[in-house]
Amino acid sequence: MNQPLSVVVLAAGAGTRMRSRVPKVLHPVAGRPMLGHVLAVARALEPAAIRVVYGHGGDQVIRSLDGADLHWVEQAEQLGTGDAVARALPAVPDGHQVLVLCGDTPLIRAQSLQALLREAGDGVGLLTAFPPDPTGYGRILRDADDRVRGIVEEKDADDRQRGIGEINTGVMCFPAGRLRGWLQSLSPDNAQGEYYLTDTIAMAVADGGPVAGVAAADSGEILGINNRTQLAAAERAWQRREAERLMAAGVSLLDPARLDVRGSLDCGEDCVIDVNCQFLGEVRLGRDVSVGPNCWIRDTVIGDGAVIASGCVLEGAVVASGATVGPFARLRPGTVLAHGARVGNFVETKNAQIGEGAKVNHLSYVGDAEVGADANVGAGTITCNYDGAAKHRTVIGAGAFIGSNTALVAPVRVGRDATIGAGSVIREDAPDDALTLTGIPQRTIPGWRRPGHDK
Repeated sequence: MNQPLSVVVLAAGAGTRMRSRVPKVLHPVAGRPMLGHVLAVARALEPAAIRVVYGHGGDQVIRSLDGADLHWVEQAEQLGTGDAVARALPAVPDGHQVLVLCGDTPLIRAQSLQALLREAGDGVGLLTAFPPDPTGYGRILRDADDRVRGIVEEKDADDRQRGIGEINTGVMCFPAGRLRGWLQSLSPDNAQGEYYLTDTIAMAVADGGPVAGVAAADSGEILGINNRTQLAAAERAWQRREAERLMAAGVSLLDPARLDVRGSLDCGEDCVIDVNCQFLGEVRLGRDVSVGPNCWIRDTVIGDGAVIASGCVLEGAVVASGATVGPFARLRPGTVLAHGARVGNFVETKNAQIGEGAKVNHLSYVGDAEVGADANVGAGTITCNYDGAAKHRTVIGAGAFIGSNTALVAPVRVGRDATIGAGSVIREDAPDDALTLTGIPQRTIPGWRRPGHDK
């Protein structure tokens, strides 16, 4: 293809069968609006421009998507696909090739579109498919020599035409100048009273030009979403695709059917991911990482050989090589675990740096804190970082030992190799190489009875 490319994305449908206040094209697949998936594929083609035709819930659609490179075109009244493309076409130069995409087909692949554009060249082309059940789709009409002659919508088709297995996906390409003329000749004389873009295919044939019909390698990628059942099917199809990609890259998935990637997951070789794990945003795993079952991980980087045990929640964290997390730990944004650090069961961290070899093994909260290398934070330790108005920082020196059930009232510093006695409330800095403890001497009161226990 020698002509510049303009992409027109049709996203004006109301989607009434979704039964939702949210515009259909904003319903998510793998954590991204389905229209967002289509736009990502369109951008991969590096077009001169992308024009999105919107209608129902238009303001919400525009606000919900990164549109710096998008040209928005309103279709206030739903008069059909031909009318939608006609509204986008005035700003497209005659010398461009126009690729029409549907905003509700989030599984479409760039490779299929590239194959269509190559086959069509500077002419007309349409992407077809052979789904197991063609019901609901327009059928491709071919002549005895297998040349495309037109498209008939199902509502306008007779019984013989409904028996055709090749369907129109809605993805087409045209030379802009010729398309402009064909759109002006469209008529709403059909079962739906709309201007069908599909009628331009018969016009192109009548004008003597060949129409390239290219079948998608996988009919599943052209799945259009009109209801919640189809939305769920698209989600599972996307996750199967992600699972296959990861396994091909050297990742062991203990059950590929129980994986959810709602963003971008990049893994090194020989990672092992157990069942029911969810990855959101941008997540990177190094080599030999082990992720236990039922973990939820968002926007996190995990280094080589790290172990994330079952039931952990990680968000905005950095876990260095050889570190161990969990089970049942929560790393909140700003958490950084150095090499070999350990955060154990029922520990929560936030904006905390845990040094190399340091341990926070159980039942603790460490927030707005720095824990030095090889320090040990005992069970039940809390950094009291919030005074009701502002956050304050706790610093624990390398090699320090914090006894169980300790409260560190920030701002406070615990020295290098310091020891804090169990049950202490530390309000002032504790020096290096010394034992610091608080509290009153233990005493026993003979004969004391708990209230209500008198006989």
